[in-house]
Amino acid sequence: MLFYAAPLLLMLVLTFQASRQFQLYWSWDLSTWSLALTRPHYWWTLARTLSTSLTCVALCLVIAFPMAYCMVTRLRAWDAHIKVLIVFAFLTDLVLKTYGWVLVLDQEGLANWLIRRTGLVEAGFDHGFIFTPYAALFGMVVNLLPFMIFTLYLSIEALDRDLLLAAYDAGATRLRAFWEVTVPLCVPGMAAGSAFVFILSMGSLLEERVLGGGKAPMMGSLIRQTFETRVNWPLGATLTTILVSATLLTIAVAWLTLVKNRRMPQ
Repeated sequence: MLFYAAPLLLMLVLTFQASRQFQLYWSWDLSTWSLALTRPHYWWTLARTLSTSLTCVALCLVIAFPMAYCMVTRLRAWDAHIKVLIVFAFLTDLVLKTYGWVLVLDQEGLANWLIRRTGLVEAGFDHGFIFTPYAALFGMVVNLLPFMIFTLYLSIEALDRDLLLAAYDAGATRLRAFWEVTVPLCVPGMAAGSAFVFILSMGSLLEERVLGGGKAPMMGSLIRQTFETRVNWPLGATLTTILVSATLLTIAVAWLTLVKNRRMPQ
């Protein structure tokens, strides 16, 4: 807790300081907060970050749930191999994976080649998919998908199969038992996986810079630029505080909504 809280406390202290000629000036005022909260550019960047992260969570959930369900119910013989592959996905270097997708999404990459071969677009895309917000979102989904798959895999694997048998005995079809028994019991796993993906995507930097080309900057890129290029540590700390606060607030609202819905009588 000491090593976790100390940097956060120092970051909070920096938000009440100022920067003059690339030097830290201990002013103990709200000038940096005033600058950060009155610039529309920062708010637009935060809104873009939130929307992109929520979209990433939704896509990861839609893709990961069928995969995790299939892994548990249909691929039991490959259980050990699947777990090794999931662990391998966590251990693979993020930089290598992201730069590897550049070769696929580039103008002469595999994606554009497949489009030309299928005839969907006769000449393909002029610049491929690279350096677009969609490419950045694609990279985020690919890199964060293992977190969602692993969490849902553990959640589905821990389900009590007797509850499904009881639903079948009560006359429920397989589809109804899935929606009314399996899915509700997997909600905690969905919530945990969504929280993992959302927190990591809110601080995403590499995908937006490498695959997105910096054309639609997110808060992570803005904070890096503020610290490194502008050498304005108080403003960078303030933007970081705003990002962390927005992340925690969004998770808190989602959690309270989930708890409220679960307590409502059916």
